[in-house]
Amino acid sequence: MKTDPVTLTFANTFVGSASSPSGRVVIGDQMDGMMPYHLLYGAIGSCFYATFLSVANKKKLTFDSATIDISGVKRDQVPTTLETLHIIFKIKNPSDKEQLKVAAELGATYCSIHEMVSKVATVTMDVLFQ
Repeated sequence: MKTDPVTLTFANTFVGSASSPSGRVVIGDQMDGMMPYHLLYGAIGSCFYATFLSVANKKKLTFDSATIDISGVKRDQVPTTLETLHIIFKIKNPSDKEQLKVAAELGATYCSIHEMVSKVATVTMDVLFQ
């Protein structure tokens, strides 16, 4: 399956933007600029959440909102790829805690970006309910 193209444009410093058919993100050393690992964590989190939603909707599960916190640790040796990545997934007002936890686990399993990162890093996740 073909993915949408993204065009990155930079000044002669680390100030730029990434544009896709659906939006634009500010990158680098500027106001509201996202750094490379911010973008990676955002990609993992948004892919995971979209996949989780698909599973939850198929199971007719409901909740009010969700928050995803992602952090990681890079290796010291070059190349300094991720060593660990941790996801804290908070679900507010769940209809069925056990089934939403299953949906979260399936969301992680079937998210292609999560799976790609798991080839180089140990990925863990906590699912919390509020």
